[in-house]
Amino acid sequence: MKRRSLTSVDDLQTAGLIEAAEAEGLRDVGSRYAIAITPTLVDLIDQADQHDPIVAQFVPTKDELVQTADENADPIGDHAHSPVEGIVHRYPDRVLLKAVHICPVYCRFCFRREMVGPKGDGTLSADALERALDYIRAHAEIWEVILTGGDPLVLSPRRLAAIMQGLANIPHVRIVRFHTRVPVVDPGHVDQVLVDAIRSSGKTTYVALHANHPREMTPEAKSACARLIDSGIVMVSQTVLLKGINDDAAVLTDLMRTFVEWRIKPYYLHHPDKAPGTGHFRVSIAQGQAIVGALRGTLSGLCQPTYVLDIPGGYGKTPIGMATISAQSAGDYLVEDYRGAKHRYTDG
Repeated sequence: MKRRSLTSVDDLQTAGLIEAAEAEGLRDVGSRYAIAITPTLVDLIDQADQHDPIVAQFVPTKDELVQTADENADPIGDHAHSPVEGIVHRYPDRVLLKAVHICPVYCRFCFRREMVGPKGDGTLSADALERALDYIRAHAEIWEVILTGGDPLVLSPRRLAAIMQGLANIPHVRIVRFHTRVPVVDPGHVDQVLVDAIRSSGKTTYVALHANHPREMTPEAKSACARLIDSGIVMVSQTVLLKGINDDAAVLTDLMRTFVEWRIKPYYLHHPDKAPGTGHFRVSIAQGQAIVGALRGTLSGLCQPTYVLDIPGGYGKTPIGMATISAQSAGDYLVEDYRGAKHRYTDG
């Protein structure tokens, strides 16, 4: 019999992931923010490790009820840039298509935590999806459509194929991208039927894999990613910089090298967003810059992600890695190498 995901405080207690004394205090967390941990992730947990990175990412704590004044239910401004239901049009040449707000797992640091889950924004109806596609059809500047949410790979292959067919018939859409955790949290779900649905638009297709710690990168996950890549899909990665989980150059080195060894190009390292109740995950930008700086020069260029901040309010992402060049005067610069030594460079 197929094992089911843990989706409640009671499930977590039964599985031994929380103590009975903790359960009552976590019910308020569970009633506000969705819980889901797949059997794949449960099997990865080392209960002898007080700092287990899987527990830290997916098992709720009472810290989630601590909200600071600068936290926001919509920290990157999705709603401010949503012209029709299901569409976020923040950048000129691309849109998010949020067909579903359900995920196979719920990250405790999720920036859309107020929108996802059984009590979240739900799945687009057939009529709402058609209106979203109509918006894409009407805007010839849209070159790329990014399916996100929620996790689009929780949709059935039939539903995914229907969305892909809708996009296939829009000539100005040339790129389709999926953002997902499914290959690492439920790798068996990535079968050939799902792969065929993902690539059925005939467009150039990318899959951005969200993974934050090397422990997530299992042989089964590698096989799931290989099924996607071998079918002609390009994979990139995205990772959130998280206090106590991956705020360490050695951990990130291991993770980024694993991506590259699996034929996944490291893409974004996200500074954590100011979603409600996520302060315990946040590192300072200075700490993040120091960690990213430690990767430079010691880690192959193939393995370097771009460290980015999503500016609160919907103003988009900006690179925030530490500057390595500074102007001294017109045409005269100081450039810092990966060891920290500075060198003068004259420009033309």
